[in-house]
Amino acid sequence: MTELAQQSCTACKPDALQVTEEQLVELMPALPDWACLSRGGELQLERVFHFKNFKQAWAFTNKVAELAESEFHHPAITLEWGKVTVTWWTHAIKGLHHNDFIMAARTDLLFDK
Repeated sequence: MTELAQQSCTACKPDALQVTEEQLVELMPALPDWACLSRGGELQLERVFHFKNFKQAWAFTNKVAELAESEFHHPAITLEWGKVTVTWWTHAIKGLHHNDFIMAARTDLLFDK
């Protein structure tokens, strides 16, 4: 299990600090398959997961949804035939929080199972 995936998420309030540029540079190497994107001025982490069929993609989507609900931190999930796109960011702060990196690492672990 990666170091990030072992960390605990913290409650995030609207006044929580976003990840700094320096932190972003430190954290991204731990998530080599994830991209850091800016949408509407908000930084987000996104990864596309590929599967052999719709049923496998759907099962993975359900696992990510259960993970999200367990931490009460919810990503955007797009389910397509053979493909699931997961996007993590913190809505309350309109950008990236350390929790997003933890959840991305945990999402990777779900894919590896």
